[in-house]
Amino acid sequence: MTMRSARCSGRRPPSLAETGLHPRKALGPGREDEIIVSMSLDLAECDRARLARDPSYDGRFYTGVHTTGIYCRPVCPVRPARSANVSFFPSAAAAEAAGFRPCLRCRPETAPFCSAWIGSRATVERALRLIVEDGALDTEGSTVEHLAARLGMGARQLARLFARHLQASPSEVARTARVQRAKRLIDETSLPMTEIAMQAGFGSLRRFNAVFAEVYGRPPSEIRRTRRSTGQETKVVDNVWHQNSGRFTG
Repeated sequence: MTMRSARCSGRRPPSLAETGLHPRKALGPGREDEIIVSMSLDLAECDRARLARDPSYDGRFYTGVHTTGIYCRPVCPVRPARSANVSFFPSAAAAEAAGFRPCLRCRPETAPFCSAWIGSRATVERALRLIVEDGALDTEGSTVEHLAARLGMGARQLARLFARHLQASPSEVARTARVQRAKRLIDETSLPMTEIAMQAGFGSLRRFNAVFAEVYGRPPSEIRRTRRSTGQETKVVDNVWHQNSGRFTG
């Protein structure tokens, strides 16, 4: 596969979601490098980091595997796919918008927040933190217009910045953030699904179930059952301070 730079080229290529093609079938022979994503890393660099499972790149990009329809972190423990069968994305939201599902092994929802690729573009970084950490688009009545106003710009300008640097809209990033919060709560607590839906920022359990199933290809209850059956579910962590050597346990 010939690696080409993934830097901005002025024209945004169509995502798999926009072409209507499933990620497993989107790339035919000789078309491995047609889908280029806009980020500050080039494809050769991403591929080297992926094959080496370099932890310094964790959170900086995500790999979509066309043969499985799954996207992964660079540190995924699964055997790396052939370079001809992958595409790289600057955000989890971009990978999901292109039709890929999160990997259940490397758990993209646990990737560290990384803004290294943003450089000096502090506006995008601040917007990301407001969405991901503060849930700026989760409350009733919250809009992209309100978020943009907090940042001192218009909604269209903010959308252009997100498209350029994340290849996803603010709403898509917020959607991914909600699903990721929910996934962490499913894995790390025994909270009921209704409570998880509310804490993750979904307006209703029905909406939570629908969006989660769309992203993961299975309902949240199945994810929890699978973790229980494989012994991977951890105990409830409710920020309780245990007096055992002055440390958090559990």
